[in-house]
Amino acid sequence: MKEKKYYHTAKNLTLSAMFLAIGFVLPFFTGQIQQIGNMLLPMHIPVFLCGLICGWQYGAVVGLILPLSRSFLFGMPPMYPNAVAMAAELLTYGLVAGFVYARSRWQCVISLYRALIVAMVAGRVVWGIAEVILLGLGGSVFTWEAFLAGALLNSIPGIILQLILIPAIMVALHRAGLVKFYRKEKRKQVSDAG
Repeated sequence: MKEKKYYHTAKNLTLSAMFLAIGFVLPFFTGQIQQIGNMLLPMHIPVFLCGLICGWQYGAVVGLILPLSRSFLFGMPPMYPNAVAMAAELLTYGLVAGFVYARSRWQCVISLYRALIVAMVAGRVVWGIAEVILLGLGGSVFTWEAFLAGALLNSIPGIILQLILIPAIMVALHRAGLVKFYRKEKRKQVSDAG
């Protein structure tokens, strides 16, 4: 039993490190251009996947570390206020997506969309709150228009990309036998029988 727990933890740590590495690399495909990155949101995808596959704890940690370490290593996103606010936002994405998906009665594509949408809303609200606090401390004002532009209008291409790509990846992983979709009752019966 102990070996199984250690194996599970080691597997999740390894996958989390892989998602962190993917989060470092994906923004290079947008040319490190902040406007394109703001539209396509390349760092969000590995954080969502980490939360869904490894669990909310791992997704939250990867979401917190990714923008801060990327800012420190590559200068993008700028540390203050962008990377700090993004750290709060991505932490929320990984945490909420993983938590909602793990608590779903059925783990399937519908549950996946539910988890993604709830996490997207929660993450954007947290991002807005972080921006208000950070910019308020700096003497600037974060307006409702700036929130709508940053959280929704400029992000529409990235949101669409996430809603297409993340479920497609999860379905491909399910078909490959790497991620399992299931009903909780069925899983419980199987574990009771074993």
